[in-house]
Amino acid sequence: MKILDYLEEWLIATLMGAATTITFIAVVHRYLAGLSIPGLQDWLLTLNMGWSQELTIILFVWMAKFGAAYGVRTGIHVGVDVLINQLAPQNRARFVIFGLLAGALFTGIVVALGAILVWGNGLHYEFNQLIGSTEFVPEGPTTPDLEWPTWMVFMVVPLGSSLMCFRFLQVAWNFHKTGELPRHDHGHVDGLEEEVAEAAK
Repeated sequence: MKILDYLEEWLIATLMGAATTITFIAVVHRYLAGLSIPGLQDWLLTLNMGWSQELTIILFVWMAKFGAAYGVRTGIHVGVDVLINQLAPQNRARFVIFGLLAGALFTGIVVALGAILVWGNGLHYEFNQLIGSTEFVPEGPTTPDLEWPTWMVFMVVPLGSSLMCFRFLQVAWNFHKTGELPRHDHGHVDGLEEEVAEAAK
C-alpha cells in the first residue's frame, strides 16, 4: 500500500506543479509579448500559447479527482459528525461503516458511468482501430485547443473514482479492525515532535 500512497501523492504533486509552471510561462509570455523589444517581441508572437489554459484546466481536473481519493485516505474531507459522535460506540461504528460503504457504492457507480462515458466518447473507436475491426464507430470529439481525443481527458472519471472507491473500502476495513478513522490535524508539522524532544534534552 505504501507504493500506491507514494504514487498517489507524486501524481497529485506533479499535476499541480505542471499546471502552475504552464500558467506561469503563459503569463510571462503574454507580458513579454506586449513589450516593444525588437526581435524578442517578434519571436514571442510566433509562439502559440493558446493551448495553455485548456491544458491547465485538464491538469487541475485530474489533480482534483485524485486529490479527492487522497482526501478519503488522509481524512481531510469536511464532514459533520457531531450527532454521530454522541451515539453509543457500537451504534456510532455502524453509522460510520454505513457512511463509508455508501461512499464506496457511490464512487463505484461513478466508475461504471464514467467507463460508459469514456467508451462512447471515442475509446470504442480506438479499440476497434487497435484490433482491426471494420465495425463503424464514430471517432469521437477532440478538445478545442489541444485537439486531444476527449476520451483521454474523461478517463480521469473512472480512474480517479476507482481509486476513491478503493480508499473508502480501505478506510472502512481499517475502521472495522481498529476503530480508528484517519484524522488530519491542520496544526501538525512533520518532524516538530522530534525537534522538541531534541531541544528538551
